[in-house]
Amino acid sequence: MALALAPPTSLVFKVQRCKPELVAPAKPTPYEFKQLSDIDDQEGLRFQIPTIDFYKYDPSILQEIRDPVKVIREALAQTLVFYYPFAGRLREGPGRKLVVECTGEGVVFIEANADIMLEQFGDVLHPPFPCLEELLFDVPGSGGILNCPLLLIQVHILCL
Repeated sequence: MALALAPPTSLVFKVQRCKPELVAPAKPTPYEFKQLSDIDDQEGLRFQIPTIDFYKYDPSILQEIRDPVKVIREALAQTLVFYYPFAGRLREGPGRKLVVECTGEGVVFIEANADIMLEQFGDVLHPPFPCLEELLFDVPGSGGILNCPLLLIQVHILCL
């Protein structure tokens, strides 16, 4: 499969990131092993997929929210109570069969700020997205499949 390359861009901006942290489920969750289906356990699917989503800030809806990063972090912790396998780690069992060990360790969360406005990226925000490498941070030790967090979530606050 060939990946489409992002078009060249003249955008220049700086990104400041906080230290990555683990966000665990807000309440205790079951400790168990969940075996992946044969479809999900295919050798050719053992890789990570970076994605980027944009949500425009609407002050009329979010008037009372002073710290959207805090709100997202807390909502993630609450969500992981119900989707607790995401807070676990992939392990390899007999016959290279993958299982999720539901450890409750958490997912990687990074707060970041960029000195650019969303509008500066242009009207069409679709793949291949310019500046993906500048916006998304590859946390050392999290890029593998086995024994690594299953999700890495980075929340950027772009200039408003």
